[in-house]
Amino acid sequence: MFRIAVMVSGGGTNLQAIIDAIDSGKITDTEIAVVISNNADAYALERAKKAGINAVCVSRKEISDRDAYNKALIAAVDEANVDLVVLAGFLVVIPEEMIQKYRNRIINIHPSLIPSFCGTGYYGLKVHEAALARGVKVSGATVHFVDEGTDTGPIILQKAVEVKDGDTPEVLQRRIMEEAEWKLLPQAIQMLAHKES
Repeated sequence: MFRIAVMVSGGGTNLQAIIDAIDSGKITDTEIAVVISNNADAYALERAKKAGINAVCVSRKEISDRDAYNKALIAAVDEANVDLVVLAGFLVVIPEEMIQKYRNRIINIHPSLIPSFCGTGYYGLKVHEAALARGVKVSGATVHFVDEGTDTGPIILQKAVEVKDGDTPEVLQRRIMEEAEWKLLPQAIQMLAHKES
């Protein structure tokens, strides 16, 4: 059984997509060993509990020292004994020590077609605001391996999504989630669980 940890800061819609894909058989021979959040109020933790998945909060509010926080985060992942770490809207910089320890075993979903609208400061609605301000006709989502840079790791999968006249950042965000993110992330996990490329 391929074991994954899902790390998330907010509502957990991508987490739900993974849970649903496992339940429906789109992702096979895989289980979510733990859901880790930095936010005690994240609805993702509730989603995990409802699905009977171990849910852990490692909060910066409780551990103010950055080094101690990083160690606690790595310990939470280590304890779950996972094959893959999935960042599904996790708004914390991953410690370098963890990147080295889990080299090519941490993936992230980003709501644009990297290398556009990515890097430091580009997350959540900010990505879609920037895309609309630039006037792009196509945006999308990217699943990539995590390295020491921000959104710079090797790309695994991408899917384009049309930008429509009159889109607001919220409308575009929703379309990219529905048409790209919720499909790509389960697909990438299935590929990595079965060593497909």
